[in-house]
Amino acid sequence: MSSALTDLFPLPIVQAPMAGGVSVPQLAAAVCEAGGLGFLAAGYKTADGMYQEIKQLRSLTGRPFGVNVFMPQPEYADPAAVDVYAHQLAGEATWYEAELGDPDSGRDDGFEAKLVVLRDNPVPVVSFHFGVPSREVVDTLHRVGTFVLAAATTPDEARAVERAGADAVIAQGIEAGGHQGTHRDVPETDGSGLGLLSLIAQVREAVGIPIVAAGGIMRGSQIAGVLAAGASAAQLGTAFLATHESGANALHKRALTNPLFVRTELTRAFSGRPARGLVNRFLREHGPYAPAAYPEIHHLTSPLRKAAAKAGDAQGMALWAGQGHRMARELPAGQLVEVLAGELAAARASLTGGGVL
Repeated sequence: MSSALTDLFPLPIVQAPMAGGVSVPQLAAAVCEAGGLGFLAAGYKTADGMYQEIKQLRSLTGRPFGVNVFMPQPEYADPAAVDVYAHQLAGEATWYEAELGDPDSGRDDGFEAKLVVLRDNPVPVVSFHFGVPSREVVDTLHRVGTFVLAAATTPDEARAVERAGADAVIAQGIEAGGHQGTHRDVPETDGSGLGLLSLIAQVREAVGIPIVAAGGIMRGSQIAGVLAAGASAAQLGTAFLATHESGANALHKRALTNPLFVRTELTRAFSGRPARGLVNRFLREHGPYAPAAYPEIHHLTSPLRKAAAKAGDAQGMALWAGQGHRMARELPAGQLVEVLAGELAAARASLTGGGVL
């Protein structure tokens, strides 16, 4: 990675921006203070809500941090399919005594308003998910001194990130928890994504910009592995979801290592876009029938997910998690960064000494 960017954070550890209230300022600050790069998630927030969290984070740390923004989504959902799914969810609404949400609650996630805030109040790093911004957007952020990253799940998407002028690409393997950052939502390709190590190798040959590796990383030895494969840093989400500072619901945190939840699966059940979560009742019952309709399905199911959390029912929540969820450690975020750094150093020493990683 370019020295200017790596100078921002001494350890090659990035805390993934997890929307929905997980990546709170306290979590990002703890990671930054420990030497990693903490991130706020602007997704599902208003521009002012994002700004208030940026102000709060700045009061907690003077170190560089990042803000993640969702790209606006094209209108391709079939309204009839959304209506059918709403009828299928009627029983859930009755069970949780909640109304279904309005699927037409907006699809740009306040993108332009958030860009105005980020230009007027520049932050060190901005990353984008669900697509790549225009060259003009990237240039305007560069002019205010912001480094720009964007997620990619294929070599072609990585090339689009490079063409836009971004400083680095986040190579997201299919192991990653939460939403896949595909630039286009193509149902025919569901479940056919690349594993992280294969993706790093292909992206490294496709582009010349640095790579941040994301997907299933839970240990320092795995960080060493992706660095050896050609990445400049590793982005971890699920590993930080269980930390003390994480804003995740306590039910979600416990579910990561609860024997009741034995595996993860990519599903459209909660949002209409492929996202990896722990397999629970809602996912099993509704996943097979959920249409490709984001953010319509996200808006539709939002009240149900909130009602399930309020009722203490993890079987109705979106329990986003990567494939390494069983390895989650309930530690303070700063301590987790220290542990990961120690494991990374040990793995590197083993490689240098000729030992087995």
